Amino acid sequence: MSKLIAVVLCCLTMCSVAQAQRIKDVASIQGVRSNQLIGYGLVVGLPGTGEQSPFTEQSFRTMLTNFGISLDPNIKPKIKNVAAVAVHADLPPFIKPGQTIDVTVSSVGEASSLQGGTLLQTFLKGVDGNIYAVAQGSLVVSGFGAQGGDGSRIIVNTPTVGRIANGALVERAVPSGFASGDSLTLNLHYPDFSTAKALADVINMRLGAQPEKGYSIAEPLDAASVRVTAPRDPGQRVGFLATLENFEFTPADAPARVVVNSRTGTIVIGRDVRLLPAAITHGGLTVTISENQQVTQPNALAEGETAVTTQSIIDVNMADSRMFKFEPGVTLDQLVRAVNEVGAAPGDLMAILEALRQAGALQGELVVI
Repeated sequence: MSKLIAVVLCCLTMCSVAQAQRIKDVASIQGVRSNQLIGYGLVVGLPGTGEQSPFTEQSFRTMLTNFGISLDPNIKPKIKNVAAVAVHADLPPFIKPGQTIDVTVSSVGEASSLQGGTLLQTFLKGVDGNIYAVAQGSLVVSGFGAQGGDGSRIIVNTPTVGRIANGALVERAVPSGFASGDSLTLNLHYPDFSTAKALADVINMRLGAQPEKGYSIAEPLDAASVRVTAPRDPGQRVGFLATLENFEFTPADAPARVVVNSRTGTIVIGRDVRLLPAAITHGGLTVTISENQQVTQPNALAEGETAVTTQSIIDVNMADSRMFKFEPGVTLDQLVRAVNEVGAAPGDLMAILEALRQAGALQGELVVI
């Protein structure tokens, strides 16, 4: 596990400054999003893996009534080949009536498997209660289960959940505000004031705007949003965005942060995390980290300039002093590397990080997930 920490740190420290990215990779257009749909239906044709629950029976009777078949209330049908299911799907933006979307079907009762079943016509509704799609079709289930006479059983994957590719037909389009108004709003995936300003600056620069003279095309609204003036004509707006979303700019550096996964022991350390002077006693380890400034003089006959370099010295041993000691400006990854050299467990490093945060010696946010 300590090797895993070292690998993560190596990947992070090799990344220098933030790289240029396209606008389409860091931001999305406000109002252009998918919508969740959900419905309740019946899966039939199961090979005895269905259920005999009250709500399944009620749903079955209602279905027969809709087909004009009246069932005697005193007769209890045996419907082990039927299962009550919840059906859900995501309705993508700009999708039109007549197009199809994928649906996921999940058992809501005691059915042991949906393998081999067929979903009957199911209405999919949005949060507003309107029907936006109708689902129907044969399920594809990746899981299966088997049970012996002595009660032993084995289950691979999840046999009570299946999918129907292109299983729902869209009946209603979701209104979009994409073509309305004089402007669009770009929302950053990771809000940051510096990134929002850099995004607005590159749009103004590439499109010839002059904010200093009062002519601005893009304007940051807050840490997450940038408002951009756009053509009113839908066709021109599409072309405008096709050009805009491919502009490249350099987002601001991410905040100094240490993320610890307490379940797996994975520790990810940001590039800008620093340590203040402190000392920690932990276990039987002695780790000393210091930095020495060295002046490098060029040869008298060679061209060059005098340079100041930093040499980090890390000393690790198992003496009885049990002390971690480091000087100002030492990066946290140097401490982690030193701990890894002696094969310490990730839990030891987690305890050290927590102690550093409590002591105020950790310049960065500690996030435990």
